[in-house]
Parts: sequence; structure tokens; C-alpha cells
Amino acid sequence: MSQRKVRVLIVDDSAVVRQTLSEVLSSDPEIEVIGTAGDPFVAAERMREELPDVITLDIEMPRMDGLTFLQKIMSQHPIPVVICSSLAEEGARSTLKALEYGAVDIITKPRLGTKQFLEDSRITLCQAVRAAAQAKVQVSRPSPTVQPKLTADAILAPATHAMAETTEKVVVIGASTGGTEALKTLLEALPPDCPGIVIVQHMPELFTRAFANRLDGLCSISVKEAQTNDTVLRGRALIAPGNHHLLLKRSGARYFVEVKDGPLVCRHRPSVDVLFRSAARYAGPNAVGILLTGMGDDGARGMLEMKQAGASTIAQDEATSVVFGMPKEAIKRNAVDKILPLHSVAGALLAYGR
Repeated sequence: MSQRKVRVLIVDDSAVVRQTLSEVLSSDPEIEVIGTAGDPFVAAERMREELPDVITLDIEMPRMDGLTFLQKIMSQHPIPVVICSSLAEEGARSTLKALEYGAVDIITKPRLGTKQFLEDSRITLCQAVRAAAQAKVQVSRPSPTVQPKLTADAILAPATHAMAETTEKVVVIGASTGGTEALKTLLEALPPDCPGIVIVQHMPELFTRAFANRLDGLCSISVKEAQTNDTVLRGRALIAPGNHHLLLKRSGARYFVEVKDGPLVCRHRPSVDVLFRSAARYAGPNAVGILLTGMGDDGARGMLEMKQAGASTIAQDEATSVVFGMPKEAIKRNAVDKILPLHSVAGALLAYGR
């Protein structure tokens, strides 16, 4: 008996985008496009006839914007929603707001380009929709207010502890579907003197900078989009820029990062495996690897290499994962030391960091 296809409703005010998305998603044998809608009112009528498994939703639309429609969906009949947004940096904040309201992922609208670009877009779009179909839709919660970081660090560069200590710990984290809110929960729980952190979150380019800036305003630690040669420092998290791989490197006692182009790895760019394998090579037993919610197996092989190199490894448990794919694959490979609920990960990270 064949597996039921993932039924998708596409909501976008552009007829060209609706047609392109429909063609791209329909090319996947596991996905069925059950309809398209030019605005939320048409989408609501379509949903009265048949409820989709996943909705792809534009933000900027006439009559009712996507954020308002998303809130109505989540309050009346929660359905996994994937935000399909243009590559516009000025719209990144609104798009990230959708993740707070319950959307499970962000994808960028396919645009004309090289054959390789279109193929990469197809892989990313179909992967996001399949992951959303498995996701546990989570109710958003308000973010706590954090006091501004009014310390001498605002004037002086932070002390480079890693230059003086060869045993300095470094934490590498990988996440995908559901990871934006999971990372927010984890990083908000960390004190300003926590070990340096390097993160790969599967997210399109331009959105990672807005995401990092958002977290920087919410957390006690500083958070920024990584640039090549950024030093890994205590109290700071570096997030891989979208559409680029991120590697951990070491020069003497100093850990730093390198941003690199390259092909998709495990169907992703940035790839968690690329970061984790570099951590195994350059940090070994000084590293702590953490794998959070996400679909697929990205990070599983890299985490096994980290464990074999002497690193400590943690995976988020199934109960608190939006999609228990990536952690499950790492557990299958015996790559995980501890399996923990999300709220316990920060404490374990700090314990290993000591």
C-alpha cells in the first residue's frame, strides 16, 4: 500500500509564484498540491472544502497579510505553516515574527537562475514541506524582557580567554525544523560567561542576520551572524550565514570560524555535518556537540566523529522536538552521550563547559 502524499495548499498573491511553487512541489512524488490561493480569504474558502497537511504562506498580500492569517490559523485550527518569502532583508523581521506565531520553517521563493540553483531550491523547498508535515505545531509564548548589555564590553573588546587557555571549551550546535524557537529557549537560559558557541541553523540567507540580531536582543550572551576569522569567545554565539557552510578552526589556543561556499551537504547549506566534523578535527575533547530538533540526518555523522574524537555530545529528546529526525539519527549511530528535554540542555552544556 502506497504512503499517502503530503497535501499542500499554496497561498501567495503572485500567480507566477503560485505556478512555480506548484510545479516545484508537484515534482516530488511524496507531495500533492491540492490547491492555490491568491489571498487568505480564498485560502479559507479552499480549506473549508479540504484541510491541507501543510500551508505555504506569503507574508505580504492584499486584503489580509500573512501574519494575521497565520495567527487566525493557529488560534482556530493549527496546521503546519511554511513561510515562503522573498529574499528581502527589510522583510526578514516580519518573517521571523511568523516563527514566534507558530510557523515551522522559512523558505525563499524560487527565482530564475542557473540549473544548479534551481535544483538546490527544489531540494530545499520539498525538504521543508516534508519536514513541516511531520512537525508538532507549537503554541508561541511571549519573549521575556532582557536588560540591555550595558557593560564595559560595549566599549572594550571582550577578553580573549581562549588565547590563554588551551583547554577552553567550545560548543557547536545544529538545528533545523523548529530550531529557531529551540535555539531561543536554549540561548536565553545561558549566562554571560558561558563557553563560546558556534551554530548551524538551516535557514535562508539574509534571514540569519535578522535572526542573530533578534536573539542578541533577547539573550544575556551576545549573538551575531558569523564572519570568517570571528574568534569564538565566552559569552558569544556565532550563527552560520544562510547559504554558506561554517567551519570551526584553531590557531594555537585560539578558536575561530571560517565561512565557506560549496555544494549542499546532507541536502543543506549550511550543513551541521560540516561544522561538527570541523569541531571533531580542531577541538576534539574540548568540544561539546548539541543536536536539536530537525528532519533528516544532517549532523548525525559529524556528531559520531566528535564523540570518537573525545567530545561530549547531547541530543534533544523526542517529546520536546518539533521534528525528531536529526537527533534520532545521531542516537541510532550511538553518537550521543545524553538525550535531554530542551529545558535541560543549557544546564548540561554548562556542566560540560566547566
